Amino acid sequence: MREVLPQLMKWWEAGETVGMGTVVATFRSAPRPAGASMLVGADGSAVGSVSGGCVEGAVYELAHEVVASGVPVLQRYGVSDDEAFAVGLTCGGILDVYVEKVSQETFPELGEIAEAIERGTPIAVATVVEHPDPSYVGRRTLIRPDGIIPDDSVVDVADSRQERQGLSRSLGSSRIDDAVRDDGLGLLEAGHNGTLTYGPDGERRGEGMQVFVWAFAPRPRMLVFGAIDFAAAVARVGSFLGYHVTVCDARPVFATDTRFPEADEVVVEWPHRYLAAEHEAGRIDPRTVVAVLTHDPKFDVPLLEQALRIPELSYVGAMGSRRTHDDRMARLREAGLTEDELARLSSPIGLDLGARTPEETAISIAAEIVAGRWGGSGEPLAARSGRIHG
Repeated sequence: MREVLPQLMKWWEAGETVGMGTVVATFRSAPRPAGASMLVGADGSAVGSVSGGCVEGAVYELAHEVVASGVPVLQRYGVSDDEAFAVGLTCGGILDVYVEKVSQETFPELGEIAEAIERGTPIAVATVVEHPDPSYVGRRTLIRPDGIIPDDSVVDVADSRQERQGLSRSLGSSRIDDAVRDDGLGLLEAGHNGTLTYGPDGERRGEGMQVFVWAFAPRPRMLVFGAIDFAAAVARVGSFLGYHVTVCDARPVFATDTRFPEADEVVVEWPHRYLAAEHEAGRIDPRTVVAVLTHDPKFDVPLLEQALRIPELSYVGAMGSRRTHDDRMARLREAGLTEDELARLSSPIGLDLGARTPEETAISIAAEIVAGRWGGSGEPLAARSGRIHG
């Protein structure tokens, strides 16, 4: 929903009714991830995508039907279904798409969600998308990690127990609420969307009820150290991938906003001091990636000493030639880093794409980060067999 939220808010604030289809589960080589949304406005316009073009037409028609009836629908599209094949899902994937009517009446929490996303405050939205009792389908609650519902929340808190839990309303029973909140907080912590399956009353080992959780965590962070031309390209690509990008360098003449217009912030500080302060303040999480582009021992050795000892960092890469790499590894061993700690370092940074320019190098760095995140091999897909998406 995040990518279509600006247009959705325009329609919602204007009091218009919108049909919204959201991917809530994917199987095999599905082209779009869980959470991808498509809007159908009152004027007939379509915004967003649930399948990259494969089933948009079918979802478009279903959205019109749902807006007219007011009854949400969970629809599966896959090559095993004659209808899905007819509308073009030939990629071999399967999608579960939840289609609902969105208005100020049906989705009063939307304004609060948009405000939280704008502030960078973590918030999750849990929606019942399937249940044996149709009256449960469409029930929704907000989940906050601090367990606090604002005094001006747009929805009524059902009781003090739910307020303490950080739920904006009950999904039907204490058992359901407890299970969804616990699991929803886990998804929010990881920044992942997902569908949770329970029994009709929230039984952990049961089936029949599905709850989709949109996890709106702050953007993951990319910390780029070294205010050089390569850093500007890495910042540009990192921003494109959805990272909150920080460029840090100790030299104020180089670390300027004008040189890095696509970075979210530019910091003048010794890199190792900045990273240590961010870690101590709790602003490093398992989605944070670090790119060390200084290839200057006085900067990168103290910085890498810090970075390689922070287990939360998902990626630590350092630029430099083979000779620079060997010298850097020797200095890090002298500083007392273990072989396990050194094994976390991606150096020389990036995948072998034959990159020459700063922009090409930035693509190779981004490719390595993406491959590490999803377990990709970095090999050409044409040289591999089996599923494209895991």
